[in-house]
Amino acid sequence: MNSRTHSLSRDTSDTQPSSPDVHVTFRTKVCLWIIVLGLANFLAYSVAYFALPGEAIHGGVRVEETPAGPRKHYYLLDQGSRLRVSRAKWIYSATHSTSIPITVGAVLLAMLTLAKDRILSSMRSSVVRGRTFITLLAVMVTVSSIVWMSWFLYTIITQLREPGPL
Repeated sequence: MNSRTHSLSRDTSDTQPSSPDVHVTFRTKVCLWIIVLGLANFLAYSVAYFALPGEAIHGGVRVEETPAGPRKHYYLLDQGSRLRVSRAKWIYSATHSTSIPITVGAVLLAMLTLAKDRILSSMRSSVVRGRTFITLLAVMVTVSSIVWMSWFLYTIITQLREPGPL
């Protein structure tokens, strides 16, 4: 076979991906972006936790009865002590705290998606099929994230509607 024939018969799959490869590449890029953004959100939360310091979910809202009427005070909790902060800082902390469960769930689901093929190939001879196992994990992560976030939202709304006594 001459060099011209050899060059024509060369496999060009590495230069021109087929349709499924493009889909996998897109899926991988999306999963990686979800992981990077999720980690960035967690890093921002950690920095804010130490900068404020504390967090609103366990800090709470208290009401003080004054001659002019009730006055709300907003607190962050840091290592067992409450720190009084502005309403804006408390709302920021509460909102950012609420974003963490969904962020964690999204990162876990992205990682599960990236590991799916490896999990499937390792569970061919197991009692539980690989796809069933992946589906169960995805459902557990999703439900846990939603319940966790819902509890945070319930706590925040309750504290804003019915602040405790000072």
